[in-house]
Order: sequence, then C-alpha cells, then structure tokens
Amino acid sequence: MRLDKFLKASRLIKRRSVAKKASEDELVMVNDRIAKPSKEIAVGDIIKIRYAKTTIVLKVLSLNQSIKKEDASSMYEIIEKIDN
Repeated sequence: MRLDKFLKASRLIKRRSVAKKASEDELVMVNDRIAKPSKEIAVGDIIKIRYAKTTIVLKVLSLNQSIKKEDASSMYEIIEKIDN
C-alpha cells in the first residue's frame, strides 16, 4: 500500500492530499529514511510523522484499504510520542 493511502486510511492524516504534501515536505520517514508519497509500505515498517507540536513514531500492523473509523487505530501501534 502507498504511504499516502496508509496515512489517510489509518486516519493519522485526514486527507490523502495532505498526506502527500507532508511527505513531499519531508515530514514523514519510513524506516529512518525520508519517504515519498508513493513509497510502498509493508507490515512491520516503522513510520515517523512530524506534526506541528509532536512527533509520532509508529509500527504498521495491518494494511487495510478501507476500515471503520473506530477500528483505524488497529492498523498501527504507537511506539513513541515526542513533544517538539
């Protein structure tokens, strides 16, 4: 699954266009490398997302194309949350 699709499906970022922009602005890393929006991710990958006030490090647990809002957090496990 593409990185931008995963971020949108997991509800970590609300819109795919915003996820794409975040990746292009080098705010998203996959396995400690800056990732493009088209980067294919797999179960077990570590994703780091820099938001305005926090940075979240998470592990990908599943790659569901569509999932209910209530179940979206089951797609990942938060490893670390850092205040900027």
